[in-house]
Amino acid sequence: MKIHEYQAKAILKQFGVKVPKGEVCFSAKEAPAIASRLGAGPYVVKAQIHAGGRGKGGGVKIAKSAAEAESFAAQMLGMTLVTAQTGSEGKRVRRVLLEEGLQIATELYLGVVLDRSQGMPVVMASSEGGVEIEEVARRSPEKILRAPIRPGFGLQPFQARNLAYGLGLGAQADQAQKLVTALVRAFADCDASMAEINPLIVTRDGQLMALDAKMSFDDNALYRHPNLRELRDLDEEEPLEVEASRFGLNYIKLHGEVGCMVNGAGLAMATMDLIQLAGGAPANFLDVGGGASTEQVSNAFRILLSDPSVKAVLINIFGGIMRCDVVAEGVVAAASRMGVKVPVVVRLEGTNVEEGRRILLDSGLNFSVAAGMLDAARKVVALSQGGA
Repeated sequence: MKIHEYQAKAILKQFGVKVPKGEVCFSAKEAPAIASRLGAGPYVVKAQIHAGGRGKGGGVKIAKSAAEAESFAAQMLGMTLVTAQTGSEGKRVRRVLLEEGLQIATELYLGVVLDRSQGMPVVMASSEGGVEIEEVARRSPEKILRAPIRPGFGLQPFQARNLAYGLGLGAQADQAQKLVTALVRAFADCDASMAEINPLIVTRDGQLMALDAKMSFDDNALYRHPNLRELRDLDEEEPLEVEASRFGLNYIKLHGEVGCMVNGAGLAMATMDLIQLAGGAPANFLDVGGGASTEQVSNAFRILLSDPSVKAVLINIFGGIMRCDVVAEGVVAAASRMGVKVPVVVRLEGTNVEEGRRILLDSGLNFSVAAGMLDAARKVVALSQGGA
């Protein structure tokens, strides 16, 4: 689960990370009152969407007065902001953050991420702040410092100080050690999957502050954090993904034309690869899981078909824990209700496969049964492209 910048800053502030004074507003009329509480300008007006690169898209403006801050807020609210991370469709801005302007001496990067190769969280730091860390890793990997957070030990004080001196913060070593420790504690205590400060700035008077912040959380741990669950902004998420989450389905919308319904993440990935090998592109990732009911399968099929970009559907089920007849019943129920207008290719193997195939063939609906995975992929791609 992702959250907005202003929400991430509020969390980090609770753990002792210094952040600029600021407030979020949902209408431009709120801006003058917020500006008066922040004090004399300048002010920074920042669009709040779940994507980076906002400045290049016109989502970050410097206002010299409260009136100019209100004008910028009015321009941003309701606009569709397109950045390198949103794609060409962009994201609609529904809230903006109004902050105090700061005198910046240095911009740095600091983040905590999961390093799957080491099997533990890692603190990453770089003197190259204010730019995408992926670009720094590609262009100048030697400028990225790393400190692993070993299970049972946590981040040690000497590691935090090493990072501080590595970033050239000898004069702020004590400040930097406290800030790094606070960021790691926020990451661990909130069950975060990522906590990033970019840029971490040194102000002209030598203060370390989080000028921008980003956090995301492990969905599976949200039951422990009801306060964090309340920060979820459904307007920032794909509507079909939100609908799928209501039924415990793993669904991610993609940009192809072949709808996929599969049980098991590994089989789903293999299915998507085969579709591309056959010359097509998947319209989604949809894993119904190993223990889905007829109702869940029916809802999965309905959600899949709700995507107007889907030109053909591939149902690929291996009946291990999941029974093929249960899948077939759910698919037939959903297809009968919705009046399916696109071709459907089905590949079933495993538990109760013969019963599952009989249910499909006796349904009176136009299903194409495939002999194997590659055959299924080739058939569905041909049908999605107007072939027979």
